[in-house]
Amino acid sequence: MSDRTRLLWALMGAMVLVLVVGPLPALSAPPGEPDGEVFDLENYDLTSEVDWENLDSNNYGDSYDYEDLDQEIEVGPIVPDTDAPPPQPTPEEQEEEVTPPTQPSLPTHPPTPVTLDFNGPGLFGPETGLGMPTCLLCVCISGSVYCDDTGLDQIPPLPKETTRFYGRFNRIRHVKNTDFMNLKRLQSIDLSGNTISGMDEDVFVSLSHLEDLLLADNNIKVLPELPRSLKLIDVRNNQLSSRGLHAEGFKDLSQLEFLYLSNNNLDYIPTPLPLSLRVLHLQNNNIQSLHVDTFCHRHDRNFIRRNLEDIRLDGNPFDLNLFASAYICLPRLPVGGS
Repeated sequence: MSDRTRLLWALMGAMVLVLVVGPLPALSAPPGEPDGEVFDLENYDLTSEVDWENLDSNNYGDSYDYEDLDQEIEVGPIVPDTDAPPPQPTPEEQEEEVTPPTQPSLPTHPPTPVTLDFNGPGLFGPETGLGMPTCLLCVCISGSVYCDDTGLDQIPPLPKETTRFYGRFNRIRHVKNTDFMNLKRLQSIDLSGNTISGMDEDVFVSLSHLEDLLLADNNIKVLPELPRSLKLIDVRNNQLSSRGLHAEGFKDLSQLEFLYLSNNNLDYIPTPLPLSLRVLHLQNNNIQSLHVDTFCHRHDRNFIRRNLEDIRLDGNPFDLNLFASAYICLPRLPVGGS
């Protein structure tokens, strides 16, 4: 395209813009009377025709070099302005910041041995020496203390108002005479399912209100002296022998009603038996004979032992039929023998 054609298209575009949009404020003349000298309107011929073929473009100002538009513009990546990073501390400064202040060393003491404390009841019973009082280690309800299956290897100090103590299924091996000291209200002791092999001789004798003594499923060989207030004795499944019983040890127990001695090593029935006795279980021992005075009175043929209604002798190596005179005074025949 020639320069003349380009100029012609530019003039036509400007005229159309003025006709459609109107004069632009930035390009219009300031308000006021037009200056005739500037425009020389008197000498401007509006009726003359323009000779477009011989039009000299040099008369309309400086020409523009459009070849400059072909130059490429290089645009580089936009890098955001960032602040310079703070200086990093030196290793010496880091060590000074991390190192905590030194503290004075505390004196070390050897661990205190675990012992039971029998002094002072406290809010939850006496201190056991095991880190908590008895009534937190066990369960205390209305005078009854339940320490079943708690891993005890000795009897804990009990509150003075204890009436019933349950220490079943633990690892208790020995019962000491101090375990039930000053427990004047104690009525029942149940230590079944432990590994008891020894007991102090006077461990129970001072318990004047003790009625139930349950020591089944242990390793007891010797039975200590017993209080006269007992009504129930259960020593089943132990290693008790006839030599481990006191001579006439049950004679003065005038309130005894239930005596369970089965599954032991007894050679004979312990006599004399109190008249109050109702149940006697001696099965699975080593009893080989009966005597006339075992249940009855040799010199009183009219004597009848009315209370004793349940006698178990099965599992012993003797024939019950050979000792008919030994149970003639009983309201019911014993069970056992062949």
